[in-house]
Amino acid sequence: MKYATIKKMDIANGPGVRVSLFVSGCRHHCKGCFNEEAWDFNYGTEFTEDTINEILEALKPNYITGLSLLGGEPFEKENQAALVELTNRVREVYPDKTIWAYSGFLFDKQIRDKMCTMWEETPKLLKNVDILVDGKFEEENKDPKLFFRGSSNQRIIDVQESLAQNEVVLKDEIYLKEQNRSVFSRQV
Repeated sequence: MKYATIKKMDIANGPGVRVSLFVSGCRHHCKGCFNEEAWDFNYGTEFTEDTINEILEALKPNYITGLSLLGGEPFEKENQAALVELTNRVREVYPDKTIWAYSGFLFDKQIRDKMCTMWEETPKLLKNVDILVDGKFEEENKDPKLFFRGSSNQRIIDVQESLAQNEVVLKDEIYLKEQNRSVFSRQV
């Protein structure tokens, strides 16, 4: 797997201050994508053990609330094995930090119902993800007022509750805004 960039102080892709990994490779090719260069699976830098160690070190400060996986597309088959390894390590070292993932695939129709049966990595990756923002970016539904998503068709899903209840459980945007305020107020 290759990755486009690592942002070590990201406040746009989940609550609080996060470390964000932007993987390379995406077949969605959404019109208006903010990260078009990362569509290419060969774009960027090779993901290695050193990359994992760099991310683990960046997650170390108490003010970092978690890891966000973006792209490209984290749920492309080619990216899943490396992300399982990374998220397993994050869970071992930082069990209280949250893991968010952004995917153009739909959680229930594509990830849970198809990928989980086709590829052994998918359920392992889902086991480590707290929140999934799913759905392709749709330029005609773009709304800069949305919290942690780019277009109104995208959903913010509580992955562990959704797996436990075998139905999509959405996170309330008001709850997430309050959680974000709470995180920043504790850090001041």
